[in-house]
Amino acid sequence: MPIAPTPSTPALGGSRWNTFPAAGTALTAREFFTATEPLLQGVIDDNALTAADGEVLETQIRATLALGTRETSLPLAVGPGSAPAARELGAQAEEIGRELASWATAALKRLLADRIALPAGPLVVRSHCYGHLLTPPATDLLLGRRGGPVTMQLYNEWLHQVVLLRDALLPFTNWQDVPLLITPTGLRHIEPARDAFLTELLVRQIRHTSIVAFARHAVTGTPITPGTPNASGPAGYGFEASGGTALPAVLDQPPLTAPRYLLTWRPDPAADETVTHVAELRDYYAAPRTLVEHLPPATATPGPLTGRITARVVAGPVADGARTATIELTHDGATAHVDLGQALRGHRFAHRPDGVTSAAALPADAPAADPPAATDLWTALRAPGLVWTEAGDAVLDATGQGDLVVLALLGRLYPENVTLNPADRPVTHPTDHPTDRATASGNGPSRLVARIDPPQTN
Repeated sequence: MPIAPTPSTPALGGSRWNTFPAAGTALTAREFFTATEPLLQGVIDDNALTAADGEVLETQIRATLALGTRETSLPLAVGPGSAPAARELGAQAEEIGRELASWATAALKRLLADRIALPAGPLVVRSHCYGHLLTPPATDLLLGRRGGPVTMQLYNEWLHQVVLLRDALLPFTNWQDVPLLITPTGLRHIEPARDAFLTELLVRQIRHTSIVAFARHAVTGTPITPGTPNASGPAGYGFEASGGTALPAVLDQPPLTAPRYLLTWRPDPAADETVTHVAELRDYYAAPRTLVEHLPPATATPGPLTGRITARVVAGPVADGARTATIELTHDGATAHVDLGQALRGHRFAHRPDGVTSAAALPADAPAADPPAATDLWTALRAPGLVWTEAGDAVLDATGQGDLVVLALLGRLYPENVTLNPADRPVTHPTDHPTDRATASGNGPSRLVARIDPPQTN
């Protein structure tokens, strides 16, 4: 149902296609999409559309929201060699686009049979062009003998609002639950932030801080300049806003299969202010380091640590609009702390073998090195600074431990040449990515292997 006008608010019609308050309101994707339907109703009314025209407009919206079409609104080419962030965001665009297109098809059929009342008269909306290409049949329908400037402006505004909706939701795994900030211009207020976000996505390897900054802008409307502290707070790996938090998806999913760059919205009634979550160290290169060969080896034959380590996330106090958080680890009465920001950074940087859904995915002739000596996991988690090695591969066995413990281990390892290795696979050299062991200087650290439980199969 469209948002009902209040007595002091002009009714829908004329130049007004919504009744959003001047200060803005928070709506989910479905709620906002429903609120844009008066624009679609205006197209139907002005152009006297019939059910026979539905296929033309359905083809148009699918072409606009798809990737790789002539009419695409997101010219993102994604393939096996693409950066992980581009692959994740491309998959999001395809999933969200398909769903929004199905909503549009259903809305068009419904509005043809049960029109929205426009008490203030037929809609006549001025919509600034954003360059969305139309299919030839849609051009004929909207600008030909039956269409015209009014129809085209109404459809352009509706189409652009749907594109903005798709793009605003790209950073979120559970995109249908995210409360977006909506103003009287709909989602046009995010256009500058969206332009910066998509430009970085299309021309370089997009930074995680840029994804978080755009997500925060879509939810709160407050800008963040990645890498630059400002009045709205510094760039970070997540944020809190009124009613919830947005943090990386790996906090709810296994590290071996979780997205590296996407966020998950978590409703939290206690959250009542905008706060950025930031890493303790902005530059991990400057962190002190501990050589893994200086740590004691595992006491028994290589295998999981005796006894399970418990872990929880502990948030720090808010200062200047930002806060840090740690993963607190407990084992046999002793505790250790790992910065959550560094742990998430380690997860983004860690290598993963391809085809990790089962042990059967490993080729029978896969090359295997002699198993490196295992290092004591608990000692490594309590080591000062970041753990690394220059003396050959080293294994840290985290099998039998929870996902948050594995994430903490990634936060303790120097995040260069770290591999997550399922326990049902032999430790192999990363032959699928020859550059994994190389650095710009050619003399980087040897590989650290985190041995973890294989993913669960249904």
